[in-house]
Amino acid sequence: MLSLKTLPYLHRQPHSPFVSLRSRSSSFSFSAPTMASAVEHVVLFKVRDSTDPSVVDSMVTHLRSLSSLPGVAHLSAGPLLRPRSAAAAPFTHLLHSRYASKGDLASYAADPAHLAIVRDRVLPICDDIVALDWVADGVAPAPVPPGSAARLTLAKLNEGAAPGQVVEAMAAARAKGYDVSYGENFSPARAKGYSLGFLAVFPSVEAIDAIEGGEAEALKEKVRPLLESVIVADFVVSAPPAASL
Repeated sequence: MLSLKTLPYLHRQPHSPFVSLRSRSSSFSFSAPTMASAVEHVVLFKVRDSTDPSVVDSMVTHLRSLSSLPGVAHLSAGPLLRPRSAAAAPFTHLLHSRYASKGDLASYAADPAHLAIVRDRVLPICDDIVALDWVADGVAPAPVPPGSAARLTLAKLNEGAAPGQVVEAMAAARAKGYDVSYGENFSPARAKGYSLGFLAVFPSVEAIDAIEGGEAEALKEKVRPLLESVIVADFVVSAPPAASL
């Protein structure tokens, strides 16, 4: 996680609906297949307007180099393609990384290389940072294809709104065939009150544009009354850095 502190963790365990069957001569045990899950880590950066472009490029290059750290299943970093909500407008860059477990995320967060990049390359040029982590059930801890387009949505609930209502809408998006990851944030320290994360991945920028209106708009209308604020931003998944010889 892009933070100088390790944050607390919690995790839901999948329930197995299968039972053991026994006979006089032998015993057979059946168990449900383990549901795949990934730990998602997203960070939005607001780079100071006056920053020299070469310094910004250096920050991005160093962030991408973190993909080589142990336990990192996927890491993409770069400029936002475009903000899709007023709350997203101040942000300029994004990092998305994926892990097989919270332990892997904790190791990444504490790695000296990560801490050095945060200290030397990120904090000196960023006016604001928002970071969320969530467990995405049904998502494999695998890389996202470079060149894919993705839409990140971070939701801050109105007081008294139930997270389950928003999660139901997110689940509906998956049911319609979208490649989505969603969950409740478990790292509040840098989340600025945003408690739910939603990431939808598409094969291209054209594909992400094609979802505007129709069913996507109906989903937005369903959850809009529940939200105090929402950050929506599109980005293109970066290629992993070339290996040095």
